[in-house]
Amino acid sequence: MTTDEQVVRDVDEREARETAEAARETVWERPSFAKQLYLGDFQLSLIHPHPRAAVDDAVRGEEFLGRLAEYCATLDGLLIEREARVPDEYLRGFAELGVFGLKIPLEYGGLGLSMAYYGRALMLIGSVHPTLGALVSAHQSIGVPEPVKQFGTDEQKQQFLPRCAAGAVTAFLLTEPDVGSDPARMASTATPTEDGEAYLLDGVKLWTTNGVIAELVVVMARVPKRDGERGGITAFVVEADSPGITVENRNAFMGLRGIENGVTRFHQVRVPAANRLGREGDGLRIALTTLNTGRLSIPALCAAAGKWCLKIAREWSAERVQWGRPVGKHGAVAEKLSFMAATTFALEAVLELSAQLADAGSKDIRIEAALAKLWSSEMAWKVADELVQIRGGRGYETADSLAARGERAVPAEQILRDLRINRIFEGSTEIMHLLIAREAVDAHLAAAGDLASVDADLRAKARAAVKAGGFYAKWLPQLAVGKGTVPTSYSEFGPLANHLRYVERASRRLARQTFYGMSRWQAKLEYRQGFLARIVDIGAELFVMAACCSRAEMLRTDDPAQGDSAYELAGVFCEQARLRVDRLFDQLWSNTDDSDRRIADQLLDGRYDWLEAGVLDQSEGTGPWIAGWQPGESKAPNQSRRYR
Repeated sequence: MTTDEQVVRDVDEREARETAEAARETVWERPSFAKQLYLGDFQLSLIHPHPRAAVDDAVRGEEFLGRLAEYCATLDGLLIEREARVPDEYLRGFAELGVFGLKIPLEYGGLGLSMAYYGRALMLIGSVHPTLGALVSAHQSIGVPEPVKQFGTDEQKQQFLPRCAAGAVTAFLLTEPDVGSDPARMASTATPTEDGEAYLLDGVKLWTTNGVIAELVVVMARVPKRDGERGGITAFVVEADSPGITVENRNAFMGLRGIENGVTRFHQVRVPAANRLGREGDGLRIALTTLNTGRLSIPALCAAAGKWCLKIAREWSAERVQWGRPVGKHGAVAEKLSFMAATTFALEAVLELSAQLADAGSKDIRIEAALAKLWSSEMAWKVADELVQIRGGRGYETADSLAARGERAVPAEQILRDLRINRIFEGSTEIMHLLIAREAVDAHLAAAGDLASVDADLRAKARAAVKAGGFYAKWLPQLAVGKGTVPTSYSEFGPLANHLRYVERASRRLARQTFYGMSRWQAKLEYRQGFLARIVDIGAELFVMAACCSRAEMLRTDDPAQGDSAYELAGVFCEQARLRVDRLFDQLWSNTDDSDRRIADQLLDGRYDWLEAGVLDQSEGTGPWIAGWQPGESKAPNQSRRYR
């Protein structure tokens, strides 16, 4: 390849699908509450009684949270917003506290916190400024510590984990200018040296969160297939100051001002073979497995945002008087406050349940973590949007502007900007729908066999139909009745029992609707993305309803006074969620999906170009939609920096 050739790896739809499918975990060795929920089997015993932290974990966790809260109170989030940079002294303070080793085991110099206390720590850190939460989570959840802890050799753990715990910031490098959620297009390469002692990395990685200040990075690159080796996408731990690495740009965004996110180029970067994580070709599986628990960092930051938004909304709505009454007493605002309070309770409930399930280790939480990320990122954004609306013009005004004219510096518009990325981070909402749907319909695909294959011939489909008939003949009758139809079921939950009965009935209804979709579209089901998204969203709401009920009962057991108020919040949340679920069920079969696809196709074909007349597009001529890159040495100055 010559240096003036643009690197683009074209793949067809089949290769893209096969690459993603090969990286999936296909074995379910432990039970999953969410998986069973989608199959119409509401197994409340998998999440209730609510799992709790081990005593030792709780003692260490609470002690650390006390020290962390004290330090965070000395930090100025508005300074980060104003200067679009996290001061080095803040990072040094985090390093001294052990923040960069939150989940790293004690034996490697870390704090060894559980997922539950890690989540609470992120809530505190993110409440100072969401950029800090993004920095810590990118390092701790998907950066070097987690994949090395899960997949590294003993030597790799000894080599890298103590450095990370001591403050070496790390990053995770997967995305490329032409590669987002479709890893089959990955063009970065790792070519083995002739002696087999190292690999030479070449490529460009985009949106490398922490990449500007990272000391160590996890890089995904494609190793060529050769005699005796399968090659494929492979993970490497790379020293960020290695010759041939250049941070070519420090990116700026709508929100998260201060984030150290860049474009990183690799040119003939020599990486010892000993730094490879797992086998060649295991990189994508390592990435996806890491994200199973890593995604829980986003619900933590969303829960923190919900709590802050609720506090501001409550205080402002009691203080601001219009038409002779506090605005919170007016029905239109009261409705928003109720939604914010109930949803904030739910945000914390889904975080706590998912994290405690992860800590217990007895359940497979890949779907639960994905649902928590999907649901929390969408709902926290709505909570922040309601805060801006309640604050009115002050919600749209910046904190510095408010302070300049003598009012409380409330960064409501900032939290809205900062939260927006969570609907894209670590899998956009649209991609999460597809990922979760793939897991939710897994049993149906297994039962359908060649019926769900676009490549199978008629004879294969006929055989598959017989097999599927046997599966569904046993499975469908089980969805006819359940505890949700028995008025006394779940009576130990008092006023919440009615909502749990609804969840049980809706779970069976959801499974039946999924079957109807599978029967109707068979192999073409994957193209009915509107249908699949609604299936996923129904399951998400049911999962969160169950989490709220379980948490409310736990809180009532621990403290009856707080438990009574928790029951009230859980009850209101379930009422609101039921309305959303009922609408989603209606929209499964009554929607505009076909019209939408037809209009979109015609729009892309240029049929409606006339609709765009009358405006100017000043972005025209400023550059291509997707920046190309060519292999070779960087021609840009290195933007990399270190805080220590």
